[in-house]
Amino acid sequence: MSQGQQHTPDMSAITISRQYGSGGGEVAARLAQRLQWQLIDHEIVARVAHTLGITEEEASMHDERVEGFVARALNALQLAVPVVPIPPTTAPAQEERVYNEALQQVVVMAVKTGHVVIVGRAAQAILANRRDVLHVRIVAPLKQRITYVARREGLDEAAVQARIQLKDRDRTRYLQSQYHFDVNDPLLYDLVINTGVIDLDSTVDLVCIALERKAHKLAVATGELGPVVGLPPYPGQPADLRPPTSMTGSEPIS
Repeated sequence: MSQGQQHTPDMSAITISRQYGSGGGEVAARLAQRLQWQLIDHEIVARVAHTLGITEEEASMHDERVEGFVARALNALQLAVPVVPIPPTTAPAQEERVYNEALQQVVVMAVKTGHVVIVGRAAQAILANRRDVLHVRIVAPLKQRITYVARREGLDEAAVQARIQLKDRDRTRYLQSQYHFDVNDPLLYDLVINTGVIDLDSTVDLVCIALERKAHKLAVATGELGPVVGLPPYPGQPADLRPPTSMTGSEPIS
């Protein structure tokens, strides 16, 4: 058994949501290596492709841009996943629904195997109600993300900025349109880390600590969780420092 499994045997997965160029993918790879867990990144696209009976290139295109599949993908799906009814039409909405159902199946199957690190793929939404999953968001300032992508992908600054904006926009729209979540909502995550300040190895350290701490809380009833646990009442009536009413337009609460 690996070191990570010894300390967190009841935790099934970590989801890594990231701004493009924040180093989130690299954090996930290092995290999987340290914990000796399975990394689910572009591999998940290949699994969806296999499930749908289409090429990985076609699945990748849909995964990044939510564009419609070709008709033969849906025809092949009827044989690959007979539980999904396929109408004679190939409307974009139907194509997206079929893809999303297949993606959800792959993510859920991955978690059932246990001890996986899942990068992107709306896993923070699909697994939002699983207490045995740690949800992490990796962010960084735009300037530093431009530097990261330029160095890693060998692109000029203008091309990098356009690519970052496109990728971030696509990911935001996908989570909003398919799951009605805001990717930037901090309450979707157990931990949000700014790699513009914290280096990648230290980020991995923080995630491992959070994973262990969350594992220790699995046996605690949901109603017994929260920031108030173990705290006494304030010794006196708390006083609020409020700005002048000319700035707020409201009278102080008495």
